[in-house]
Amino acid sequence: MKKLRHLHLIGLLLVLSYVVFMWGNGVLDLTDPDEVFYSQTAKEMSEHHTWLVPYLFGQPQFEKPVCTYWLLRVAFMLFGVSRFSARFFPALFGMLGVLAVYLLAFRAFGEKKKAFISALVLLSSGLYIGLARTVFTDMVFSVFILLSLAAFFWGYLNQRRKTAGILLFFVFSAFAVLVKGPLGFMIPAGTAALFLLIKRKWKFLFTRASLWGGMLFLVIGLPWYLFMMKTYGDGFIHEFFYNDHVRRIFEAEHLGNDRWYFYPVSIFACMFPWSLYAAAALGSLFKRLGEKVVPDAPVFLACWIVVCFSVFQVAHSKLVSYIFPLFPALAILTADFIHRGTSGSGSGAPQRRMFILAFLSWAVLLFVPAALIVATARYAKYFSSKIGVYEFIVLYIIVLVLMLFCILRRRLNAYLYLLSCQVPLFLFFALASHKSFEAYVSSRTAVEYLRRYQDADTPLLCAKPFVRGVRFYSNKDVAVVNAGSTAFFSPHPIPYLNTDGKILAFLQQHARAQRPVFYGILNKSSFRDMERVFVARSPWTMQLLTTIGDKYLVQVALVGKSQEKEE
Repeated sequence: MKKLRHLHLIGLLLVLSYVVFMWGNGVLDLTDPDEVFYSQTAKEMSEHHTWLVPYLFGQPQFEKPVCTYWLLRVAFMLFGVSRFSARFFPALFGMLGVLAVYLLAFRAFGEKKKAFISALVLLSSGLYIGLARTVFTDMVFSVFILLSLAAFFWGYLNQRRKTAGILLFFVFSAFAVLVKGPLGFMIPAGTAALFLLIKRKWKFLFTRASLWGGMLFLVIGLPWYLFMMKTYGDGFIHEFFYNDHVRRIFEAEHLGNDRWYFYPVSIFACMFPWSLYAAAALGSLFKRLGEKVVPDAPVFLACWIVVCFSVFQVAHSKLVSYIFPLFPALAILTADFIHRGTSGSGSGAPQRRMFILAFLSWAVLLFVPAALIVATARYAKYFSSKIGVYEFIVLYIIVLVLMLFCILRRRLNAYLYLLSCQVPLFLFFALASHKSFEAYVSSRTAVEYLRRYQDADTPLLCAKPFVRGVRFYSNKDVAVVNAGSTAFFSPHPIPYLNTDGKILAFLQQHARAQRPVFYGILNKSSFRDMERVFVARSPWTMQLLTTIGDKYLVQVALVGKSQEKEE
């Protein structure tokens, strides 16, 4: 590692992150409900010839700011509307985040090996890989926050770069605001303020650079919001600021997640396979912060984690991806802990601690092949693939044996490199076996099946989880069948049939318009609801055409007027 130059390490990280984040991104269909939500919005913006107003189901939608849609539109212009193009920028930003963590860790600690381990921990952790390969706002948002805080700390450590660091801090924060809203400034600003307060250097920002940076922030981050508020007034303000921000502080969008322990458990689970090391690193950090003299880097990273965790912990609406902006800081802390434990010689306490953690993490991995065997027996339909699950288990066991050999021979560095391969191994297996589960996560196959039946002007009946995907893949009008349930957390301008009466009224309305036959893509619960309605209420009848994955494909018609075609 000492002989390798920065450019060599950066090149190696680029290759690794390309393979882990970008390679195979066009294999799996875009998934329900979120990947198709963002992709459909960008596609409709293009159809409406606008770069400023997000559209969904033919109407302006205000759920997220515009930056993610800009990136999607650029990708669609470069590569066409495809699975790969939709996932291109999340993967690209994932690669950028890995390089940013390497440079930040090196600047903070001055050691190339520690910086490389920091980047390796980040690029091989479960949630980071997942978000780099899916169409969400979280990867782009978190990388802009990472770049903002890295620029701030760079300027803090190097007075000659102070002006540039402060300016970049504001610029990257502005782009974060355009990705996900006010939190894009609150998180980096809160982190910087807490750090400067603890270090008693709060006058650091009292400079002309801060004034110019603030102006840049307003020039970049404010115009789109002003345009939307001027154009759509209270509708935009209520939906974006109240419904998607204030309301989620006091109301849980996903009730099962509203637990005090949700984020602590999620953080360590999503740091897999580095979970035990991350927990130990946080424990070690608390001890270091109690010392009389604490270096700047651990204090800064601790402030980063505390601010992120506190901002999201108080809100009742919780999702795993919300806490993602703290992962770069946790990866650097974990790498610092690992490096301090493995870089010394002899058999001191740090080396013994590393040996124990290595053995415990290896023991946890033993449950993986056992779990796969059980899952194969219980859920065989998900595991029919070109590369069988048992072949994968054999490969995985070979890797485990190699890891055990490294532990017993005290080759902990080699063990750590093998540990970093865990999630990429699962990724390879998932890509190889995607046909087994693709119909359960995407609506494309179901939509393709219905093309043989569907008339151009007939709305499709959809279960709530599938409606965005059905719209994306079919480009047809849709209506949600969701009897007895609540509506979307954010409004969707489409028929929402959540009572028996609304279902029958919708069908009757279109029957009067000489369109008495409908087709639907339902889940099990909405299919049962429709069965109940039609058993009790003639003259409508419903026929199950087929099932694809968890989707029930049906034909609904007036008795005697079925237009079903032979397959």
